Amino acid sequence: MVYVALLRGINVGGNSKVEMSRLKTMFETLGCAQVLTYINSGNVIFSDPRPASKLVPLIEAEIEKEFSLPVRVVLRDFANISLLNKEIPADWVNDTTQKTDVMFLWEELDNEDVMQKLQIKPDLDRVRYLPGAVVWNVDRDKVTRSGMLRLVGTPVYKLMTIRNVNTLRKLFALMSNIKEA
Repeated sequence: MVYVALLRGINVGGNSKVEMSRLKTMFETLGCAQVLTYINSGNVIFSDPRPASKLVPLIEAEIEKEFSLPVRVVLRDFANISLLNKEIPADWVNDTTQKTDVMFLWEELDNEDVMQKLQIKPDLDRVRYLPGAVVWNVDRDKVTRSGMLRLVGTPVYKLMTIRNVNTLRKLFALMSNIKEA
């Protein structure tokens, strides 16, 4: 099975520093194969036959041991990342014209009811629930008025880890290469 581990809250603002080369080695030590990291925000792609339910607690415990940090991890398999990549409209981009974020949800928050817990402004925000994630898109010049900015600090915010859509698309490409290997 090909997975991506998404670590929450590392290397943000100089806090919770995790060196990617050490993280890669840690995953290899756990028995994961074809391990690679992508950018410094805690994205680890790997293959492993074990189910996610066994891997997540193992990875979280090893991160705490190796880095002395309690870090939550969302694990997604290739099928989920492929679905997200397919279902997010191609014209939802992250550039100078738009901001598009993928909010990966922990299991206890992963259902369509999550939309009721978000402060969505329908005249500004384009938001979709997809299995495992909420995708938020807004025009760049309207970001500061978006209801999604009020998400930070809420109980819902603590049950997700966020990547921009460019990162999701790159993770999909990298996972596709491993899948073909």
